[in-house]
Amino acid sequence: MSEPSATRSSPDLVEIAQAFPLLGRFSRGASHGSGHINDTFAITFDQAGTAVRYILQRINDRIFKDVPALMDNIQRVTSHAAAKVAASGGDDAARRALTLVPARSGGPFHRDGHGGWWRCYLFVEKARTHDLIESPRQAAEAARAFGEFQRLLLDLPGVRLRETIPGFHDTRRRFEDFRRAITNDRRRRAAEARSEIAFALTREALAGVLLDLHARGEIPERITHNDTKLNNVMLDDATHEAVCVIDLDTVMPGLALYDFGDMVRSATNAAAEDERDLAKVAMRMPIYEALVSGYLAAAGGFLNAAERAHLAFAGKLVTFEIGLRFLTDFLEGDVYFKTHRPGHNLDRARNQFALVRSIEAQESAMQAAAERIARAA
Repeated sequence: MSEPSATRSSPDLVEIAQAFPLLGRFSRGASHGSGHINDTFAITFDQAGTAVRYILQRINDRIFKDVPALMDNIQRVTSHAAAKVAASGGDDAARRALTLVPARSGGPFHRDGHGGWWRCYLFVEKARTHDLIESPRQAAEAARAFGEFQRLLLDLPGVRLRETIPGFHDTRRRFEDFRRAITNDRRRRAAEARSEIAFALTREALAGVLLDLHARGEIPERITHNDTKLNNVMLDDATHEAVCVIDLDTVMPGLALYDFGDMVRSATNAAAEDERDLAKVAMRMPIYEALVSGYLAAAGGFLNAAERAHLAFAGKLVTFEIGLRFLTDFLEGDVYFKTHRPGHNLDRARNQFALVRSIEAQESAMQAAAERIARAA
């Protein structure tokens, strides 16, 4: 999903790298990856003739207001996940969880002279991310990775993780933001989005379903990733199996179904999320079934009956939620999501609502497939 980005000055990577206990001589550094939020760089050190790579990231504090809390979350999560993976054995255990390199100060981050916040990870070698789902196997691997990530953190000790973006999946609040944007209509855009507004208003009841189940104790709070796109999973270059989950800024307390729902939203759509030809938008059942299979292979052992019963609904809800956010931002004047053309957010909202319609048309078959896959697992 497109997110806001901030314009940043070019950093002195040599100077930043010196804030971390990296052995050897700095060789080179360059921008890395396709993320929209943080500034990410791959740096290479020469260690006695061997090239060793690290990831340096400048954290976007316009989005993440409490960076120390965010980094405390990440330090706890990566340490616990790495310990669990190591205890399970395997030749590549060191690649199965991100390794955070502490700063020379001893903390999990470094603050530069311009106020920038920096962190450092070991580079996961012989693996890469992919921006587009090209096969059911990729979908299954990504879903398995996110299910395994949730499983590793079931017994995270200590106090509750901080909410790095409070109310991120509070669908009732998102709906009230939308209703307020209609009422205010500061940019006089509501008339242009009349049919999309009507679509959303008739589905208001969706917003409270999972929240009510959680309030009644039927669905538990878990530790969730909250950005479960394919490009947040590293796949092995040779085997194409999932290696580890990355981009942990939004790891916080949540509902497991939000993670699965966003997998459905981001992976099953036959078109890009801003495709204007809505005839191309459709929920692809083979990809959905692969997601269910991969996710339940890792998460089936801890999900309860209510969670399993709402897998298909979760895809519909999160797709509706993201469409609602795009529509709200359009009505408010495109103040949150980065846009590249007039009406871009409205196009995105129409796209997501078309995907909701496709899910609604197949929802019974989707849930039946989930039940069939669960029985066979």
